[in-house]
Amino acid sequence: MTAGAKNIIAVLTSGGDAPGMNAAVRAVVRGGIAYGMQVYMVYEGYQGLIEGHIVPADWNSVSGILPLGGTVIGSARCKDFRTRAGLLTAAENLVKNGINRLIVIGGDGSLSGADEFSSDWSDLCEELLQTGRITEAQRAACPALRVIGMVGSIDNDLANSDMTIGADTALHRIVDAIDALRSTAFSHQRIFVVEVMGRNCGYLALMSAIATGSAWVFVPEHPPQDGWEDELCCKLEDGRKAGRRDNIIIMAEGARDIHGNPITSAMVKETIETKLNSECRITILGHVQRGGAPSAYDRYMSTAYGYQAIKELLKNDSSNTSQIVVSQHNRVTMVPLLETVAKTRAISASIKNGNFDEAEKMRGISWAKICHLVSVNAQSKPEKELHEDSPRIAVITSGWPAPGMNNALRAIVRMGMNNGYRVFGIEDGVEGLLKGRFHEFQWMEVDHWPGIGGTKLGTNRSLPKECDLYRIAANLEKHRINALIIIGGWTAYTLASKLLAARNNFEIFKMPTICIPASINNNIPGAELSIGCDTALNTIVEAVDKIKKSADSARRLFVVEVMGRYCGFLAMMSGMACGAEYIYTHEMGINVDMLQNHTHELVDEFKDGRRTALIISNENANPTYDINFICSLFDEEGGKWFDVRKSILGPIQQGGQPTPFDRILAARLAYEAVAKIIDQLNKGDHSSLLIGQKQGKTALYELESLDKIAIKEFQRPKNQWWENYYEIAHILANRSKTKSN
Repeated sequence: MTAGAKNIIAVLTSGGDAPGMNAAVRAVVRGGIAYGMQVYMVYEGYQGLIEGHIVPADWNSVSGILPLGGTVIGSARCKDFRTRAGLLTAAENLVKNGINRLIVIGGDGSLSGADEFSSDWSDLCEELLQTGRITEAQRAACPALRVIGMVGSIDNDLANSDMTIGADTALHRIVDAIDALRSTAFSHQRIFVVEVMGRNCGYLALMSAIATGSAWVFVPEHPPQDGWEDELCCKLEDGRKAGRRDNIIIMAEGARDIHGNPITSAMVKETIETKLNSECRITILGHVQRGGAPSAYDRYMSTAYGYQAIKELLKNDSSNTSQIVVSQHNRVTMVPLLETVAKTRAISASIKNGNFDEAEKMRGISWAKICHLVSVNAQSKPEKELHEDSPRIAVITSGWPAPGMNNALRAIVRMGMNNGYRVFGIEDGVEGLLKGRFHEFQWMEVDHWPGIGGTKLGTNRSLPKECDLYRIAANLEKHRINALIIIGGWTAYTLASKLLAARNNFEIFKMPTICIPASINNNIPGAELSIGCDTALNTIVEAVDKIKKSADSARRLFVVEVMGRYCGFLAMMSGMACGAEYIYTHEMGINVDMLQNHTHELVDEFKDGRRTALIISNENANPTYDINFICSLFDEEGGKWFDVRKSILGPIQQGGQPTPFDRILAARLAYEAVAKIIDQLNKGDHSSLLIGQKQGKTALYELESLDKIAIKEFQRPKNQWWENYYEIAHILANRSKTKSN
């Protein structure tokens, strides 16, 4: 194999399109070029491979595609690729271009086809040689075809991966649609049946049910028992009597009963109208779930996938085993293609054969717990009757508001009351704790809270002084509180720590206490992702998309300042999602040499024809080189080549409706927090804990232990998983660095 042949790769997208594919293509093209490879783009999937639509890509070939939905290089279903003649032609076209490494973005069928193509490569090349379609030299340059896959599937149905490309965006489309439907359902007291995609996977249906507070959900992995028709109608009627004006029923398109018989939206509608004599409407969302601009997650994670694929191709792998790039616990990693496809198909087979418990287990995302949470949230009253002497849980939101807090509150109320606990909300943060503003929640009071931003309890950033602790203790004793849940960011963490430190002086503080991280800054030790940060990230990305479009008629550099205090999460991930040329964070720092290099690089780029550029800076990246200094410097150095425009996004990042991810994260953390609180009360355990994540999985931390992994001066963790992405963002955005390399 020649050295040149080693560095020639091709990328194609196949099967159904998925938002985020363009981010992956961009990362492959630019990452490949950055590492000295020659990169080709195959247009129209495997059909283009057969028809020879194989085009060399340069740096500018993928400019501006990050915010675009679908796939700019096209996709097509290709029957010819299943034939010997089609495979021979595809192999011939690759060999004649010297390509022996192929990156495929598609579903399990597309990836399986690529692996079979790779397995047959030697035989195909031998036949091409014997028939004179390729030369000996061409064959020698491509002795094997190495395949790397990325899964583009909005269904999120791949085994071995937490999320597939497009699934998060599809959830955005579904939740936005259901939020809109809810208003008309409420106005007319209507029942809506909403059908979403998912033939053999109920991920979209189940997660959208948590995010929207649906009355019922049908998923293939967790079918209803016999008599579901009566149970469904009974729940709907109970909800109406309890005051619920709107009912949303969510169905995966592959829903079935316990015997494997399909359950259709038409069947559900007919059942409801016949048994309840109530008006019911069907909304089939269809292909709108695939469309539109990708979410922030699908942009930055797909970018990480594409970059990882290139890094994998740089390795010398003599086994030539086809691999897939996946996400596991917020980390990008590689898994064997054939094994993963086999596991995926095994789940579908388990559903088809009625082994539903096995299918749920294989999904690997606490499926049974999530189904239980959806079921409890859909009830019109708690299963257990509450009494005056029932144990009491208090919940408080502290610090800045974060989108998603209300769904956490809803889950706490529902799970607590359903287990026989009275739940009290403390209004207005520490101020309400001091003034005794305790409010007992009622079951239906929180029914419509999932999609509401901020916190319905109210909050502030105040913390108690030493002299305030007596009043806090007195109010907790007055209301006979047995356990406390604190939702918030660094202020909440500090409040919990203060109460823990005062336990020797106040006996009432020796109660189970759990802190749930909710902060757009994502700066809480022990929590890889905090409630609210995904919403803020999407707000930034949407704003930057609009800002960049304003430069269509001018040559401009945009400098955008985002929140985060001393944590650069929002700056880093939004910069990666928007394709920022430079990202400034407090963790990485800013110095004179850096700014000088960046100004010179940008001037050279604009001289070469660049029309827009983007810098994203954390609000506290540097106290001296702040956004005003940066803008003045670049404006002066840019001269006639470009104008500079400054944007400080401000509190808009804290507002708005929470994204599906933040709603789901809030509900899941709240569910686990209540379960732990109940366990602690039963065991007499008075530990003060924070519930967060460790490598993507829910984890509980003793509050005292968090000091060891935090930088208190800057209010952030010592080690942050997302800092590894700086390399990716920097390499993929900076053409000048690639030229010099």
